Amino acid sequence: MLEKAGVRGVLVRLGHSWQEISSRVEYPEALRNTLGEAVAASALLTGNIKFEGSLSLEFKSQGAVRLLFAETTDKGRVRGLARFNAEALRDAKTLGDKVDLVSLDEAMLAITVGHAEKGRYQGVVTLDDTSSLRDALEGYFERSEQLPARILLAADGEHAVGLMLQPVPGEGGHSAADADDDAWERVGHLTATLGAQEMLSTRPEELMYRLFHEEGVLVYDPRPLAFGCTCSRERVEGMLRALGREEVEAALKDRDGEIEVICEFCATRYAFDRVDAEQLLAGPDTPPAPQTLQ
Repeated sequence: MLEKAGVRGVLVRLGHSWQEISSRVEYPEALRNTLGEAVAASALLTGNIKFEGSLSLEFKSQGAVRLLFAETTDKGRVRGLARFNAEALRDAKTLGDKVDLVSLDEAMLAITVGHAEKGRYQGVVTLDDTSSLRDALEGYFERSEQLPARILLAADGEHAVGLMLQPVPGEGGHSAADADDDAWERVGHLTATLGAQEMLSTRPEELMYRLFHEEGVLVYDPRPLAFGCTCSRERVEGMLRALGREEVEAALKDRDGEIEVICEFCATRYAFDRVDAEQLLAGPDTPPAPQTLQ
């Protein structure tokens, strides 16, 4: 909290958890860094809300990057992946060391909050007039909350870092009775001096002091984040039931009597032989599997 300016913030710095995610697939550097920004952003968006469940960013396109997915749960577990066409990605337009998502065909970015009891809420982010994930998310807050936001994102092979700032209505320069009318603009100027390399190489406490020591920085207890996957044998069984007997039996025939499902997030292997398949197909009916990643 920047007390003098009346601005709240969240700073995310991922190390081992991001390395765990990025090491599972040999991503091109530009795509790896963009995925890191998305994972940091998903954690940022959980910083100022209380919820039970998960918050995900899901990017889809018909271009070189078919899917980019990042998720953070209320328990502080993060995960992410990208699916891409390596040859097409080499020819795709990039902005510096990041993939220009806007240039990809039929691109769409969705923010989904999943709650175990209340269901799912999804907001779609417009990419047409933006040049980065950061710009798209800032625009989303402007439209959905009618509240401005400043977001900075950076990632490399070691760290994924994000910073988000928002004014608190009625505090700092946002109260009619307050003389500090330039507070939010001043904070914006200070934030604009922060480069990606400085974000990646500087510890959070030092970074906050460098930028905002004159604004009275109040730092709350940090929240630990770690890589974690929500896959399970039960979820895979539900997926196979949703496929139906005909497709499951065809898969068993094609694969010498065993179906193997490997989680793309954590590489856990789930194997089903003919006996396993018969037991799960004979079980209670299961609703069709959802179309988006869980």
